[in-house]
Amino acid sequence: MTSPRALWLFSIVALLGWRLPQVGSKREGVSMSPEVLHCPNCSQLTLKVEFSTKVVEHEYIVVFNGYFTARARSRFISRALHDLDALVWRIMPRDNPASDFPSDFEVVQIRQALPQGLLTLQDHPYIKRVTPQRMVFRSLKFVQTPEPGSAAPCNDTRWTQKWQSSRPLRRTSLSLGSGFWHATGRHSSRRLLRAIPRHVAQILQADVLWQMGHTGSGVKVAVFDTGLSEKHPHFKNVKERTNWTNEKTLDDGLGHGTFVAGVIASMRECQGFAPDSELHIFRVFTNNQVSYTSWFLDAFNYAILKKIDVLNLSIGGPDFMDHPFVDKVWELTANRVIMVSAIGNDGPLYGTLNNPADQMDVIGVGGIDFEDNIARFSSRGMTTWELPGGYGRVKPDIVTYGSGVRGSGMKEGCRSLSGTSVASPVVAGAVTLLASTVPNRELVNPASMKQALIASARRLPGVNMFEQGHGKLDLLRAYQILNSYQPQASLSPSYIDLTECPYMWPYCSQPIYYGGMPTIVNVTILNGMGVTGRIVDKPVWQPYLPQNGDHIDVAVSYSPVLWPWAGYLAVSISVAKKAASWEGIAHGHVMVTVASPAENTSNAGGELTSTVKLPVKVKIIPTPPRSKRVLWDQYHNLRYPPGYFPRDNLRMKNDPLDWNGDHIHTNFRDMYQHLRSNGYFVEVLGAPLTCFDASQYGTLLLVDSEEEYFPEEVNKLRRDIDNGLSLIIFSDWYNTSVMRKVKFYDENTRQWWMPDTGGANVPALNDLISIWGMAFSDGLYEGDFAMADHEMYYASGCSIARFPEDGIVIAKTLKDQGLEVLKQETAVVDNVPILGLYQTPSEGGGRIGLYGDSNCIDDSHRQKDCFWLLDALLQFTSYSMTPASLTHSKSRVAPPSSVSEHPLPERLEGNHLYRYSKVLEAHLRDPKPRPLPACPHLSWAKPQPLNESAPSNLWKHQKLLSVDMDKVVLPNIRPYRPQVRPLSPGESGAWDIPGGIMPGRYNQDVGQTIPVFAFLGAMVVLAFFVVQLTKAKSKPKRRKPRVKRPLFLQQLQQQPHTGRTPSV
Repeated sequence: MTSPRALWLFSIVALLGWRLPQVGSKREGVSMSPEVLHCPNCSQLTLKVEFSTKVVEHEYIVVFNGYFTARARSRFISRALHDLDALVWRIMPRDNPASDFPSDFEVVQIRQALPQGLLTLQDHPYIKRVTPQRMVFRSLKFVQTPEPGSAAPCNDTRWTQKWQSSRPLRRTSLSLGSGFWHATGRHSSRRLLRAIPRHVAQILQADVLWQMGHTGSGVKVAVFDTGLSEKHPHFKNVKERTNWTNEKTLDDGLGHGTFVAGVIASMRECQGFAPDSELHIFRVFTNNQVSYTSWFLDAFNYAILKKIDVLNLSIGGPDFMDHPFVDKVWELTANRVIMVSAIGNDGPLYGTLNNPADQMDVIGVGGIDFEDNIARFSSRGMTTWELPGGYGRVKPDIVTYGSGVRGSGMKEGCRSLSGTSVASPVVAGAVTLLASTVPNRELVNPASMKQALIASARRLPGVNMFEQGHGKLDLLRAYQILNSYQPQASLSPSYIDLTECPYMWPYCSQPIYYGGMPTIVNVTILNGMGVTGRIVDKPVWQPYLPQNGDHIDVAVSYSPVLWPWAGYLAVSISVAKKAASWEGIAHGHVMVTVASPAENTSNAGGELTSTVKLPVKVKIIPTPPRSKRVLWDQYHNLRYPPGYFPRDNLRMKNDPLDWNGDHIHTNFRDMYQHLRSNGYFVEVLGAPLTCFDASQYGTLLLVDSEEEYFPEEVNKLRRDIDNGLSLIIFSDWYNTSVMRKVKFYDENTRQWWMPDTGGANVPALNDLISIWGMAFSDGLYEGDFAMADHEMYYASGCSIARFPEDGIVIAKTLKDQGLEVLKQETAVVDNVPILGLYQTPSEGGGRIGLYGDSNCIDDSHRQKDCFWLLDALLQFTSYSMTPASLTHSKSRVAPPSSVSEHPLPERLEGNHLYRYSKVLEAHLRDPKPRPLPACPHLSWAKPQPLNESAPSNLWKHQKLLSVDMDKVVLPNIRPYRPQVRPLSPGESGAWDIPGGIMPGRYNQDVGQTIPVFAFLGAMVVLAFFVVQLTKAKSKPKRRKPRVKRPLFLQQLQQQPHTGRTPSV
């Protein structure tokens, strides 16, 4: 029988469930609901951004070596062009707020684009560079968000005469709209879809700092975007709105700039982080979504003149060699401007970082959803500047919320957008708020702010450093660090632990051993002491003798000058010879001392120094057998920038650039993981083929090679294969007619450019393998087929034109894609040779495997993987085991011995590969090979052993020097958000709110929920009294127990009644 208490509680719960709205679950202080939050002022559309540029005819940007007045700039240009009488030129007027100040560039119109005129300009001693003026187009389109599981539209397979220019895809807006964010797999079994909290500032606990009186006051923050309306009700401290376009308006006609500004500084409804900050709006896009390079450069210069503190830049692109842009970013940060930029929306592919977020002096921001999952489309590291000889840096620096974040609408109300361009203003707003909390603003600079953010970040479990950087933004911990900060140097990452997985992936994925290629870790030095600095003496390597530190050798290279605010520290780790058969863990550390000129007057002429320690922990194993060791050739892979190198799959016309580095830890990451899971050890060769010991390796892997080969490399490889080294080549298309078809107008030279290679440099590969009677053709094929019970897709690959008679060749029926590109005709070709296996005839010689397409192992546009084929080829090359499924395949054909159908491809006449090649150099007629460079030589540091031990967990013991977070205690403030009346008609939106507490929809919502909580409290009190009453009525009556009387009272009663026995 059910008790009365249970009935009453059940009734109350049922009543509450019927009367009250559902309350979302809470996780780490974040209120989430499984429903999409709809509101009349909140847009739920997806924002798609299309970005392109073109060259402005006859206009050039002339960059000077310094800042000069308009008169001086005109004099320099006149003097440079004085001798060219036939040249008609003029300086273009620039009517913007920066025109009254000295500048470092001019826009010159030259009617006759004579090469000698440009060269004459560049030869002037005060002129640094001459580049074409660019016009930028950005298209913002709102579409309905697709439902989960809906089919994506197929690629347009129609070939047209006009191809979109590849090189101009430099700076794109990084906003995606409120589309779905995908988990990384950590919560694949159960997750909330589109759980969108209302206010990202409150989620990150900005209200704690607001109630301490910190609201961004006194900090100048710049938003480079589409402008802002003058009387927008969300903003109360718009200090300045400037227009850098050719339109006579300051208002935002698109809404993107208003949204970004709202995330940073809105004071109502969709609240921003720093409502009292000085908001500087830079309108650099027109309502037609057009901008020019010169507009950006002028706006950047004006930001320096106005002494902007924080600058949010929600544009990015792959061209880290766009020198005018990169140089100007360096100049901005050197002037103490803290730049925050989105890392890009090109995930989940690795090696897709955008510039300028990939620069050391910029805070690069990635995106997560409100379940703390890395956004599927948030770009991943590593940086690719350093390839092929080095290794990339850790980026992003930090991640934060960027999914379904609410920001200000164009005129009023709110809207929700997603993308790393949403995460970027979240961090920019947080940085603005944090800067306002520091009493001594001189301590705040691009390095110190980044140090505070990465030292305070909360690491996400199960995510590697190239996805999350240093972790999730923690606003309050960053506040504590900044307010006890002393100028110092720090390292990113702050330690090297090759045993810590998954955070230290890919380092932790493969132990090191004697004879292997040195493991290179690229560490960023952040110098919070000053904009410039240096490393004192040399870094010192100190191995820990009790923990086998003497089993490893360390070499260190570093930046000669740390500017601006940062530099690099490249640490190369190798195993000592005495540990060739040893297995275990080795520890040590590298000590680095950084010196920087003192900026304050009291220490004028002196230096500030800071010494930092870089702990090192590695796992060593005995050297694996030769058959298990695979060497990846990185040296002969070229990518954009600086040249035009097309994608390997010609169907992907919306992404035509090959810009991901072609590294085993970027777009070949899945292949690398597959090989490691099968027990292979994969090493990277960043030097010519003459620089490795072939007796140590079973197979050399050449994939998608665009570079030429030195004659010495060709000869050495032939000797190595005769002595037992095996070779696997994954090629790609190369057809000169198709290359001419996909030409484009280059904006730097104002000429039509063809690709300098195809998907691979097939003529160079043919030179490499011609001695064995092998060659690839200039055919271009695609199609689906089955091989050895595996479904395969051939994506813009070539065929095998020649192969030895005693080799194994597999052929398939494919479509002639070259004919489709050139003539828009369709043809099917039977028996196209695509796979070849060959055992060289020399005694103890190696084996060779050829395949005509690399797309099946490339993560960029892979549709069907062929990792099984790579396994089969490695079984053949490493163990001489030919798969029966291939030797007895019905698709086996006689090896081709003639080239009548498809002649061998020849190099494209007039190509400019020598401009970007490490092998070729310019010559009067044809480019010729350069002299073979010397192999890299590492100078191993002299060890200074220590008799001490390292902590077991290197990460938890890392913190900034001279920072004691216990000294900065956050007050125990009960969150208070007053209910504020709405605006009356005609009332100003610039409310004067005491204490910096921001009114708005959040406060109105709280006010609307007061009756609900009052009802809930009344029901709880009623339930209490009912339960107590039920208890009282249900208790049975008990007989009151008699109290035993004291002894002296009993004696008094017994005296007059002697003989009577008292009852008990």
